Amino acid sequence: MLAQSLTEKEFAQFQRMLCEVAGIHLAPAKKLMLAGRLGRRVRDLGLASFGDYFQLLQQRQEERQLAVDLLTTNETYFFREPKHFEFLQEQILPGHPRGRPFRVWSAACSSGEEPYSLAMLLDDRLGDAGWEVLASDISTQVLDKARRGLYGVNRIELMPGEYLRRYCLRGIGAQEGLLLLQQSLRSRVQFRQINLNAALPGGLGNFDLILLRNVMIYFQQETRRQVVQRIVQQLRPGGYLFVGHSESLNGIAAGLQPVRPSVYRRAA
Repeated sequence: MLAQSLTEKEFAQFQRMLCEVAGIHLAPAKKLMLAGRLGRRVRDLGLASFGDYFQLLQQRQEERQLAVDLLTTNETYFFREPKHFEFLQEQILPGHPRGRPFRVWSAACSSGEEPYSLAMLLDDRLGDAGWEVLASDISTQVLDKARRGLYGVNRIELMPGEYLRRYCLRGIGAQEGLLLLQQSLRSRVQFRQINLNAALPGGLGNFDLILLRNVMIYFQQETRRQVVQRIVQQLRPGGYLFVGHSESLNGIAAGLQPVRPSVYRRAA
């Protein structure tokens, strides 16, 4: 019943909230999705309407964060868009200066499959000490899941068999169908909550590669421009930025040179 009871006024309130907090624009077609994701929470709290829930969000910051988590969580999988990983391995890493750690930022990491894919490749190619991976997301819920490193085997179809053997433990018995990443790999990835729609925290340092994939499709043009502007400042001169294969930085790529579709480089 709640899905039908979400009024246009209430939907508009949640649209504005998500845009203000995360910079994400929910199209009218997402009304049913919003009702589905928030409806259970409304019922669990014993509230009579989505309007009552919206009022609660104005009073409780922790509940507001939970609502953002529910509305921004997206499915992903290991080695998604494999052409990027091939480009990293074949074009970027061979030219990286020896003696300096290769620093990567997965800037919208969701439940962690992307940064862990990077960590496997970098560990394989650069060894134990030659790399760092920062992973961030606005959702505390998916970051908690990412830190656990526990996934269903349906996420590993594109993972190289060698990496599966070296870095993963398959569940048996009650854990059959699950996969746990080795602690030695999990410990090498630093997870932080970062809102790309706000000023970035200090002390991030500069990166050789930043991945900002499959998130800008949710932003409007001006928000995209502001996010890319912040991100570019964290790239080393000559560093690379990957966006999703369905995304483009046309008109907003100040300071970036296109290398190939979805791959950009900051001027050296």
